[in-house]
Amino acid sequence: VQLQAYGGGLVQAGGSLRLSCAASGLSLNNYLTGWFRQAPGKDREFLAASRRTTRPYYADSVKGRFTISTDNAKNTVYLQIDSLKPEDTAVYYCAAKYGLAYTTLEYQYDYWGQGTQVTVSS
Repeated sequence: VQLQAYGGGLVQAGGSLRLSCAASGLSLNNYLTGWFRQAPGKDREFLAASRRTTRPYYADSVKGRFTISTDNAKNTVYLQIDSLKPEDTAVYYCAAKYGLAYTTLEYQYDYWGQGTQVTVSS
C-alpha cells in the first residue's frame, strides 16, 4: 500500500494550489481519506476528510478555502487550496483509514503519504 502526495510548491499569497494523493494497493472507495498539515514547530493538524456517498468534513479553520475531492477512477484524492496565506506554509500529508467512519484523529488513520511542502510567500 502506498500513498504518494504531490503538487506542493512555492506560491504567492492569494494564489491557489491543488495537491494530489495517488493511492496504490488499496481502493479509496473503501476508505476515509484525509488531509493534514504540519507547520514548523507545530503539531500536525487535521484539515479535511472525505468518503463516498456523503459530504466532506472540514476543520473550521479551512472551511471556504479548502476543498477535498476524490477521483475514484484514478484512485486519487485532491485538496484544492484557494486564497493561500503565509500561515498555510506547512508540509501537507494525505492519509487513509479503512472503513468510512469519520475521524479527525491522526492515530486512527492506517496509511500515510510522505508529505508535500507548501510554502506561501507574502
